[in-house]
Amino acid sequence: MTKAAGVPEVGDADFETEVLASELPVLVEFTADWCPPCRQMAPVLSALADEEGERLKVVQLNVDHNPGTTNAYKVLSMPTFMVFRDGEPVRSMVGARPKRRLLEELADVL
Repeated sequence: MTKAAGVPEVGDADFETEVLASELPVLVEFTADWCPPCRQMAPVLSALADEEGERLKVVQLNVDHNPGTTNAYKVLSMPTFMVFRDGEPVRSMVGARPKRRLLEELADVL
């Protein structure tokens, strides 16, 4: 998996604790080792985690290693970004995007 620096990885086992039970909104990147756009997003996610860490938790989930969560949220394309608030998905975005656009799309959930 293309690991974004400073962005923890979550999986089926700890998804409920790390994402659904989080007090902060959580941006989950559903990613895969074989996904070139996911690699492009790694520095964007790292910067986002660094800059917005007090308001937003950013995590990655490898779809190949965590089929339970991937299937539960019907994730079909990589990367898929899902924002969870209070245990519920409130926004879903598919595909790589520049940081500025990602921030614009997250503005109303932060």
